[in-house]
Amino acid sequence: MAIGRERAEVIGLQAVAWLAANEELLPIFQGSTGASEDDFRRGLSDPVFQGSVLDFLLMDDAWIMAFCDTQSLGYELLMQVRAMLPGGEQVHWT
Repeated sequence: MAIGRERAEVIGLQAVAWLAANEELLPIFQGSTGASEDDFRRGLSDPVFQGSVLDFLLMDDAWIMAFCDTQSLGYELLMQVRAMLPGGEQVHWT
């Protein structure tokens, strides 16, 4: 099922909020990206920041499952959401 940009941004916002509340993963994200607490506050409604959070979550199946289970989302949906946000387009090198 294809999703629209508005729904993708809602799920992106949920991902940012979920990560901000995750005491185990938040420091890992901050350490790898340099994002501060202020960046999180400013980035809540920023689709570009939401995309960076989804890129981070998509690095580990366990993180995908934990977020999707919490939000009652299908695991495959996260890739669709990422594709709808800025920077998520498929790059064709040929």
